[in-house]
Amino acid sequence: MSNIPSDKRVFMFLQGPHGPFFNLLAKMLTHAGAEIWRVGFNAGDRVFWSRQDRYCAYRETVSDWPDAFARLVREKSVTDLVLYGDIRPVHALAIQGARQFNLQVHVFEEGYLRPYWVTYERGGSNGHSKLMAMQLSDMSEALKTGSLDEPAAPAHWGEMRHHMFYGALYHFFVLFLNRAYPNFQHHRPNRVRDEFRQHLRKLFLMPVSFIRRGLATRRIQASGVPYHLVLLQLQHDSALQAHSPFANNAEFLDQVLCGFAQGAPGHHQLVVKAHPLEQNGAALSAMLKNLAEKHQIKDRLRYIEGGKLAKILRQARSAVTVNSTAGQQALWRGIPLKLFGDAVYAKAEFTSSQEISDFFAAPRRPDTQAYHMFRRYLLETSQIAGGFYSRKARRQLIRVVVDMMLSHQDPYEALASGNAPPRQYLQAVGA
Repeated sequence: MSNIPSDKRVFMFLQGPHGPFFNLLAKMLTHAGAEIWRVGFNAGDRVFWSRQDRYCAYRETVSDWPDAFARLVREKSVTDLVLYGDIRPVHALAIQGARQFNLQVHVFEEGYLRPYWVTYERGGSNGHSKLMAMQLSDMSEALKTGSLDEPAAPAHWGEMRHHMFYGALYHFFVLFLNRAYPNFQHHRPNRVRDEFRQHLRKLFLMPVSFIRRGLATRRIQASGVPYHLVLLQLQHDSALQAHSPFANNAEFLDQVLCGFAQGAPGHHQLVVKAHPLEQNGAALSAMLKNLAEKHQIKDRLRYIEGGKLAKILRQARSAVTVNSTAGQQALWRGIPLKLFGDAVYAKAEFTSSQEISDFFAAPRRPDTQAYHMFRRYLLETSQIAGGFYSRKARRQLIRVVVDMMLSHQDPYEALASGNAPPRQYLQAVGA
């Protein structure tokens, strides 16, 4: 189906990022001649979709979804499936069905080089990405048709407040207007009411959190003590739940703190940095306190509640993560990185294979030249400048991604054949 002309393509949208991005993307595909449909699973999906004559409300259970999906594909003559993230149950089941119907699957995700880029791939993302099976030698060969320079990140990023606003608004609609969807099940373990409250609280407390983070960062920087940095995932993130050996952050932190206690020099400290969207900072802080007492490193442990990474990462001795995309910021700076779980950048050339205690004792530096080649490959292929949440970032993203979706080649094939978008379309600008 890859050579079907755009006026014969039928795109079925499932759940997207909070906010209007999928709606705007669908409008642009319509202008290109394609037919579009949206399957909505709750009131939030419906509110952010303007074409109600192209909207299919799904009100049954998840167990009934595979049969319903197959029926919709046949009824609408669907050729393409569009979704955000490939792990949530309705998406994973739809992808299985799409393979049976030979549909093209377009997967959007937060950027592997976030926050200034987003990820667009086909078939799967993260641990299901085509990148997982690629060798660096293949990437280097493909780059012979690409640009020689590596685009720099912009000096300013302003999407966080937009992200929090749309998250709160989406969960407000699900919480108060969802009567028509009695069988809706959120893909995260948190209740919708809790999600709404946490997004709203995070939005209003951003100024206070900014001050607290700044003070904590300055104290660490001014201490003069060597430190190692732990970069956390969100508890419910698919990268942790589906692509790591841990069931939760507690298991990961227990192993890391144990390794630090056994291997790190006595004058070193461990700094644990929460994910920027972490909603349960108090519970995380209490858990860390208990683990620090267990491993007898209470006076050597620091905690920072999210925020920007660059300042605290700049002076770090090493970094440890499950598979956070923030790990790539460490590699970009040449900082040794210990990685647990599956990640697209889990390459032997620049992530450590040492045992965790040995890593803290004497972390090995990455092959920075190999990593910069890998980073440039990402920026020439699946990483698109822009974002889902601010107006300017959405415009920049849609400007290029529609042509990529209509192409008969995925981003990796396009670069190898010399058909990737011109570099100016991939340059990042302030959001």
